[in-house]
Amino acid sequence: MAKTKSHFVCQNCGYVSPRMLGRCPNCGAWNQFVEELERPKAKVPQAQLSHSVPQPTALTKVAFDETRRIVTGLSELDRVLGGGLVPGSLILIGGDPGIGKSTLLLQVSGQLEQTGGRVLYVSGEESPSQIKLRANRLHVSGQNIFLYAQTDMNIIRQAIAQQQPDYLIIDSVQTMNEPELSSAVGSVAQIREVTAELMNIAKQQGITIFVVGHVTKGGAIAGPKILEHMVDTVLYFEGDLHHNYRMLRSVKNRFGSTNEIGMFAMHNDGLQEVSNPSEIFLEERLANATGSAVVVSMEGTRPILVEIQSLITPTLYGTAKRTTTGLDHNRVSVIMAVLEKRANILLQNQDAYLKATGGVRLDEPAIDLAMALAIVSSYRNKGLPAQDCFVGEIGLTGEIRRVNLIEQRIKEAAKLGFRRIFIPANNQLSADEQYKIEIIGVHTIVEAIKKVFENSAITL
Repeated sequence: MAKTKSHFVCQNCGYVSPRMLGRCPNCGAWNQFVEELERPKAKVPQAQLSHSVPQPTALTKVAFDETRRIVTGLSELDRVLGGGLVPGSLILIGGDPGIGKSTLLLQVSGQLEQTGGRVLYVSGEESPSQIKLRANRLHVSGQNIFLYAQTDMNIIRQAIAQQQPDYLIIDSVQTMNEPELSSAVGSVAQIREVTAELMNIAKQQGITIFVVGHVTKGGAIAGPKILEHMVDTVLYFEGDLHHNYRMLRSVKNRFGSTNEIGMFAMHNDGLQEVSNPSEIFLEERLANATGSAVVVSMEGTRPILVEIQSLITPTLYGTAKRTTTGLDHNRVSVIMAVLEKRANILLQNQDAYLKATGGVRLDEPAIDLAMALAIVSSYRNKGLPAQDCFVGEIGLTGEIRRVNLIEQRIKEAAKLGFRRIFIPANNQLSADEQYKIEIIGVHTIVEAIKKVFENSAITL
């Protein structure tokens, strides 16, 4: 009788080792190795293999049909997906516990059922009565929505063959179990095999599958990183549990652009779409507050106006403190260093606290100019004009560098009633376009500070 072989797999990154290790040499995690039995590979005769393997096809002979998209009924979700659902795609949705992933998918199930689709909702965490209770609260009902509380993939495959659904929802992939594997439920091997099986079902049967994934403390989807590479689309459902606004962000999409976001507001009767998030981010802004600047940031193809707040205070200790919320800490340090060197503003003995309001996270270079002016405004205790907004990347020599999609940013600022927008002087604008806002081009950060505070007592 052949000896059963085993290996050790890191539960953090999926690294395979023939022996037990305390620290993973790939990701550096400690005490993450779990022993798993190796699955024997079936040997196929060479003669049979030569007849069963498909032959390569010339590019000119490949049949191609324009893939039609299915509108879900939620315009914000359709925007993130690139225009709607692609039949036969596998979509992974991750997010913190209690953020609203199951609520979103149940609402999507109701919308898809109204368009004539057949939905199979498989849950490994809740009973059908619990899901029914949520459906009543969300006003979701329909004869073609089927609930199934099951974790065994063999039984789920039989249910799919019997129901023949158009859409399949798996909540969640960490609770699904492949009986042929001896590893524990939720392990790297289980998640990898279950995802591969769902991918085969989606591609072979043309079923659109939504998969819910739990996240780790660091915010990444639990399981091996290969999980995100296997699926067609990866969506992150983000938001602050202390606020009712939620953001659905696309980080991978084989059928559309990435970094798109959709805005939702969580209410007692479910998620409601937010068509104009800029108004939400600016609705509580004080008119004459110091240290406040508005930036036109791009999230995918959508321009969003966000208020950046800064508080500069003298430090009580030898080393100045830098604290950020929703902004990159290193980027803030670089901007403050440029202000010290190029604009002669002494900030090395000042504590700095910066925040992007509304719970949004900004990470594009075009927010540099707004951050710098918010810092100067708080340091000099001079408020910025309430009808001004700012766009521009700051280089280490103090120059304002051009940004992309500048015309969309200008139109969004004009639509919300801003009177002036400061942009890089090197950005090219369409000569035929009529802009309903004053456009001021700046070359350096010193020039921008002088033009913004030209009527104030600020001196450089």
